[in-house]
Amino acid sequence: MSASTEPIVAVKLRHPWRTTVAIVLVLLLAVFIYDAATRETFRWHLVGAYLFDTRIFQAVGVTLALTILSMVLAVVMGLVLAVMRLSDNPVLRTLSWLYLWLFRGTPVYVQLVFWGLLSTIYRSIEVGVPFTDTTFFTIAPFEAIDLFWLAVLGLAFNEAAYMAEIVRSGILSVDAGQEEASKALGMSWRDTMLRIIIPQSMRVIIPPTGNELISMLKTTSLVTALGFTLDLYARSREISAALYEPVPLLIVASIWYLVVTSVLMVGQHYLEAYFGRGVAPQKDTGVADTGVLKLPAGEQTGAVPTADSATSTRTTGDGA
Repeated sequence: MSASTEPIVAVKLRHPWRTTVAIVLVLLLAVFIYDAATRETFRWHLVGAYLFDTRIFQAVGVTLALTILSMVLAVVMGLVLAVMRLSDNPVLRTLSWLYLWLFRGTPVYVQLVFWGLLSTIYRSIEVGVPFTDTTFFTIAPFEAIDLFWLAVLGLAFNEAAYMAEIVRSGILSVDAGQEEASKALGMSWRDTMLRIIIPQSMRVIIPPTGNELISMLKTTSLVTALGFTLDLYARSREISAALYEPVPLLIVASIWYLVVTSVLMVGQHYLEAYFGRGVAPQKDTGVADTGVLKLPAGEQTGAVPTADSATSTRTTGDGA
């Protein structure tokens, strides 16, 4: 085999500084783990004792219920708000903009405090003829609502403002010609949205929606603002107050948040892979781990194409 026909061997560049930094970071991580494992303040025996406590299990279930119910309601509301913002009706566009301006411009903690005070602010609402003494009936709309559902509403109303922008950006990412082509084929607006626009926009909507779901899981720790104390963070804080040991229960809560977040991330990965079929970038496999450059199927013999051989091939083809 002559030198010109040997396979090309790619020599990897050396990165001494990058290797040095990586070694230093690994050493620092090892030191941190050893220090955390041996530090008395963490009380690891209490972490093990309360990690699978029944009250913690129940709190994890309540937190998951808060997350899922709030997110489902937020997605539905966000879709409606996005359609309103894209509507030709100026009133609907203005109302949607005002909603987004209000709920995105104020902290979620402040909003949850207001949700907790609704039963105090609106003790009763009288329904009758305006500017007269005529009253048909009086209702107390927030008195009978459980704190759990107030927390769901508070989280969902805040999240809907962000979901509306995510859905709107996803719809706008689809080329306008798709909708025009659907109309030309006689499809209705509903069929155009359900069969053409929404499926194509999902690859843009799903990744940020997954992030919002994970963010929602952590935002549930703020529902104590309206007086709800059965979520994971509030229950762990309640137990730690009884034990006078805040650090171990904080670790327990953190571990469970990490576990649930990891499960949600796995689901998000598969959803992104499903809706990104055909458009997701493919991995470049031109250079194998062995350092040998892979050639196309027709050039696997190791022969390096030259100008002469290429000319010869073209000449032969012409002659045939």
